[in-house]
Amino acid sequence: MNTLAFTLFLLIVGLTLVITYFASKRTKTTSDFYTADSSLTGFQNGLAIAGDYMSAASFLGIAGMIALSGFDGFFYSIGFLVAYLVVLYLIAEPLRNLGKYTMADMIAARFDDKKIRGVAALNTITISIFYMIAQLVGAGALIKLLLGIDYLYSVLIVGALMTVYVVFGGMTATSWVQIVKAGLLMIGTFIISIIVFAKFDFSVLNMFNEMKTATPLGDSFLNPGNKFTSPLDTISLNLALILGTAGLPHILIRFFTVKDAVTARKSVVYATWIIGVFYVMTVFLGFGAAAFVGYDNIVAANAAGNMAAPLLAQALGGDFLFAFISAVAFATILAVVAGLVLSAASAFAHDFYGHIMRRGQATEREQMVAAKLASVGVAVLSIILALFAQKLNVAFLVALAFAVAASANLPVLIFTIFWKRFNTTGAITGMLVGLISSLFLVAISPNVWSPEAGAAILVGDPLISLTNPGIISIPLGFLSAYLGTVLSTKKEDAKKYDEILVKANTGL
Repeated sequence: MNTLAFTLFLLIVGLTLVITYFASKRTKTTSDFYTADSSLTGFQNGLAIAGDYMSAASFLGIAGMIALSGFDGFFYSIGFLVAYLVVLYLIAEPLRNLGKYTMADMIAARFDDKKIRGVAALNTITISIFYMIAQLVGAGALIKLLLGIDYLYSVLIVGALMTVYVVFGGMTATSWVQIVKAGLLMIGTFIISIIVFAKFDFSVLNMFNEMKTATPLGDSFLNPGNKFTSPLDTISLNLALILGTAGLPHILIRFFTVKDAVTARKSVVYATWIIGVFYVMTVFLGFGAAAFVGYDNIVAANAAGNMAAPLLAQALGGDFLFAFISAVAFATILAVVAGLVLSAASAFAHDFYGHIMRRGQATEREQMVAAKLASVGVAVLSIILALFAQKLNVAFLVALAFAVAASANLPVLIFTIFWKRFNTTGAITGMLVGLISSLFLVAISPNVWSPEAGAAILVGDPLISLTNPGIISIPLGFLSAYLGTVLSTKKEDAKKYDEILVKANTGL
């Protein structure tokens, strides 16, 4: 066990528990629990969004992918960043003006139908659990590798901590854990990037020239096609990344933590700059790992390259920097899973329990109890699934979450705001077809089936070659929402749309 790394792990856990303690004193109402009583500033929420978004897949996965695959690894960075333009121009302000606690609130502002709220909540829980399993499996593997703690106990530790944050501190604790994590991650990444850049004499040209001979890929390291050999699959992946963010529940609920739509827009701008700077620095991490750690050493530590950033930190700054970066990676996972638990628990407690089961008649105390019990339930379910998924390659689950969000949530959000004729049937059809088609396409894809034993979950030939279903499921989501509307005889109140249009754009 690395004693220094373990000490820094304990310091970060201690810091987050102190934050949760003080947050618990401020979490008295459902508004406090779900949205931190809309008390965050634009900059604070921008940092929290960045902390929620820059997951272990971003920090560890992209750095490793660039180190092993070169240019293709940067596709994820581009997709994750450009996604915020969609959020900024189409979703952030209308969502804040129309919603209260969850994404379903926004859709229900126009269509007051329990079935719509139920399906929207189902999508939220599905996406959150997929995302969370991948994070927990990553956390277990990381802690086992760094500290020598058994996978079972590693997952239980992370699961227990994320439950404590949400149950006791609600959105206030979750937000400040994400803010602290974003700060630590940016500091750690900046330090490594500067050291790497200095190794190349602060010259971008020198860096690119040296990378042509630093890896087994040679000149092709700087060209596309090393990892993503199918153009159709590449387009499909990027469609899911760019459009999926605008439908991710744990990102959408962050816009309810500020006082108004103007502040929500500002928070997206801040988040975009922070995330943009971070993803530029992942290039230095990836290039540095390839040049100073070496392809063979990266693969020896982890076949997927997930240890590239910590190994680079060790190569450049010794045990202290290695321990610090490893602890930051741990904080990254804690912050993300806390946000995911909260989004899923909010969907269950607020939408299922509060509006469907209790028909909006639940008292403040009953809502708080339901929200906390839902948090525990979601956490326990995710931990159990993560324990069963220990030996599975679950990296595709993050991309799947983006595909489901883009296919099932985004079409309905856009049509709710911008299409006057859109109706209840179209909303339900769009969400269900988007969800089911995404899951079905992944179930018959190379992520699940492979002729080679151990390469995927099941042994056999996949029915499709696409590893990400976005290029099929996203158009299906939009098309089914459209057809469900035009083929339905149900007519919605035109005045209701006029009211929504004004409220979405002005907040009045």
